[in-house]
Amino acid sequence: MALNKKELFRKRRLRVRNKLRKMADGRPRLSVHRSNKNISVQLIDDENGVTLASASSLEKDLGVFGKNDMKAPTKVGAAIAVRAKKAGVKDCYFDRGGFLFHGRVKALADAAREGGLKF
Repeated sequence: MALNKKELFRKRRLRVRNKLRKMADGRPRLSVHRSNKNISVQLIDDENGVTLASASSLEKDLGVFGKNDMKAPTKVGAAIAVRAKKAGVKDCYFDRGGFLFHGRVKALADAAREGGLKF
């Protein structure tokens, strides 16, 4: 039974999310989505089903619009840390989805940690 790339990615994403959900303890989820050109992150409260804060490289005020280098995730990570503080969130858990914790995803996580988020 050969699975295509989308099905393998979906299985990996659900496997990661289910493992993290068991350890959530009521904390919000910091969900990352990475495409070839952009990266975005949301701080989601799964108990109430609302997004508390979000940041994306598509926002023009971050100054990384249309850029696909390592500066974009660091600025997005710093922005989500500031917005999470405004929303009153200090602790969360990092949901990398089906993406590997390497490269741009790791740079975003490191910048969010430097900004004050704990995960």
